[in-house]
Amino acid sequence: MQQQQQLHNNRKKRLTTLIPLNGPWRNVVDTVSIILGSFLIAVAFNLFLLPNQIASGGVSGLSILGKHWLGLEPAYTQWAINIPLLIAGFLLIGKQYGIRSVLGSVVLPLFVYLTKDWAIPTTNPLLGSLYGGIGVGLGIGIVYRGRGSTGGMSILARIVQKYSGLSYSLCVVMMDATVIIMAAFVLSLEQSLFALIGLYVTGKVIDAVEMGLGNSKVAYIISNQTEPITKVILDDLDRGLTKLEAKGGYTDDQRTVLMVVVGQNEVPRLKALIRSVDPGAFVIISNAHEVLGEGFKRGEL
Repeated sequence: MQQQQQLHNNRKKRLTTLIPLNGPWRNVVDTVSIILGSFLIAVAFNLFLLPNQIASGGVSGLSILGKHWLGLEPAYTQWAINIPLLIAGFLLIGKQYGIRSVLGSVVLPLFVYLTKDWAIPTTNPLLGSLYGGIGVGLGIGIVYRGRGSTGGMSILARIVQKYSGLSYSLCVVMMDATVIIMAAFVLSLEQSLFALIGLYVTGKVIDAVEMGLGNSKVAYIISNQTEPITKVILDDLDRGLTKLEAKGGYTDDQRTVLMVVVGQNEVPRLKALIRSVDPGAFVIISNAHEVLGEGFKRGEL
């Protein structure tokens, strides 16, 4: 017990002290996240999506179609769509959801307007869809981490969800699909295919920002040598672990399963330590998208 307490103290010394994300600080971090994320979305929009006419869904996609078809300024189009949807969100969904969307809905078109004359790095639609998707996904992911929203179609999707009974994800897909189908007619079929690429990349990057890149691993260890393996993990690897009680599906025997979370660079050493104790141990190692807590990233659940 004394040894485990010492390990616990050693880990605590290695943790970086961060500003606690609660109370006023939480609001500050959220606000900065929404503003930063909106700025990144606007930059990706003006540098990659708009010049290459990649209308990959949402209000930004509609503003690209409006620019091509009617010559409308994209920022004005986004404001013209976002403001009525914000009002509808307040009335039909609730004040809390509307408040979370106000900042992003207002500053995103503002940043789109302010960055509209920035130099365009490429006119290749494939590069535009890829890098535009990355930039938009990164921005949206940061906004989501700030517990915010950029408004637009997400509000409309929530309204449709509330009154239709459809899932939110299906509503979002329907909205984006509608914009991409419109792009096939207003722009071209080829441009709508590029838009699909951009939409796919955006979704993947949002997941990566929200859930992490999966550079931590969780290992489940089944062995008859649980105590020696526990000792080498605690002493040599300096990681905590959890013992799970399980029953064999074939034998009905009670077994102890060890669960340990490690960094990706610690996996080879973990396997070597297990092998040194029990070469026949059954080990399952899988990705852990995000790990919060002692010895890993600190943050709010």
